[in-house]
Amino acid sequence: AEMSNFTTFIQLIIDGLATGSIYAALALAIVLVNQATGLVNFAQGGMAVLSAYFGVTIAGFVAPVNPILGIIVGIIGAIVLSFLMGAVVERFLMRRFMGGDPDTQVVATIGLLTLITGAAGLIWTYNYIPYPFFFNAGESFRIGDIAISVWSLTTFLTILALMGLLQALFRGTKLGLGLRAVADNSPSAALSGVKVGSMLMVGWGLAAVLGAIAGILVAAKIQLQPGMFDAFLVYALAAVIIGGLDSPIGTAIAAWSIAILENLAGTFVPWIGHDLKIAVPFILLFIVLIFRPQGIFGRKVVVRV
Repeated sequence: AEMSNFTTFIQLIIDGLATGSIYAALALAIVLVNQATGLVNFAQGGMAVLSAYFGVTIAGFVAPVNPILGIIVGIIGAIVLSFLMGAVVERFLMRRFMGGDPDTQVVATIGLLTLITGAAGLIWTYNYIPYPFFFNAGESFRIGDIAISVWSLTTFLTILALMGLLQALFRGTKLGLGLRAVADNSPSAALSGVKVGSMLMVGWGLAAVLGAIAGILVAAKIQLQPGMFDAFLVYALAAVIIGGLDSPIGTAIAAWSIAILENLAGTFVPWIGHDLKIAVPFILLFIVLIFRPQGIFGRKVVVRV
């Protein structure tokens, strides 16, 4: 029994890392928009699903010629279209609310979520659509007693790579510096010649791309459906609050921790079980909000008067 418990333990951690990676992708997208605009985009999950629909549609056109090419062109198409969608949403919707009441902006993103989900349902129906991908959702390989799903590994490595890219973008490029300048102080960024408008569009565009990749990965596993990201958004927001709104790496660590802890608690804590698993992130959330409201990795905001 010892061995099998240990195997289960490792298995749950591996699965948690994969699920956590999806939370992380969505959470990083939220952090990105928040860093650039100071608001939380509740439509992030809806935009992710819509991007996956773009991908599946484009793949459908190319697949008859060559299935693998279809998958690749679908992914590239989804990324390009999601970037454009993010930029357009920022420019023509969110820009209207700039400088206004933050609550109004948040309500606008919630409205956008409803609109996107409804539109996706109208165009592609509410049925589950299989997403064409490089491998089967059930494929796995074994290391000793532990089965590692190809999907879990792909998801984890993809999100790790994206985190690295984001970190490099923010730290080492002119674009990243521009994004950070706008986030820190957009009026003074504008004075020093940063094109604030374009930066905001790029910020939203990049966030939408992160969502698109998460959307495709989830669709590859559970099939595509307009509301498939509703539950993920809750976890992503929890990860953002626990990790800290200004810490991409903290956010990702929090996302992985939530998923792993949830898995372990659901299996090893008798009274939690499968049904109460969802309570885990909320318990964590309350603890963090009480003791460290800026998030574990977040910086305290110092207000000079």
